[in-house]
Amino acid sequence: MRSYRSEDAINELSFYSLGHPDKAYFIHQHVVDAYKAQTMDGKTSPIGTTFSLIGLYLYLEKNYTGKQVQLAHMKMARNKKPWPKIELPEDRGEITVKDVLETEPGQQRDEMIRSWCSSVWKRYEASHEIIRELAETEKV
Repeated sequence: MRSYRSEDAINELSFYSLGHPDKAYFIHQHVVDAYKAQTMDGKTSPIGTTFSLIGLYLYLEKNYTGKQVQLAHMKMARNKKPWPKIELPEDRGEITVKDVLETEPGQQRDEMIRSWCSSVWKRYEASHEIIRELAETEKV
């Protein structure tokens, strides 16, 4: 088992996801959203919080590809409005970026990325309805 600093771990996973052979799917977007949602703090802007959670919602509940999530983010970014302040749960998932990296590259790692996203999304259960309504309002 390799030891990773958090910054090194996300950099290595980003290298993997950006170099992924399925360019049309764009798995990197899911990595970005899961990492952001798991590591944000009180200094994170409401737009950053909202976008990462909408990305997880669209991926996990609407089966969007990473590319579709990216396009939804771009559409939402054109709407200059105040985004909701989301309460950050103390525990944000039992799977971490380090766990993902310790999984065999390829299909197993890709499945672990989905499991990681799911573990983070579940921890934001108190905000699910706000995110679902916002996604519908934004028509993404």
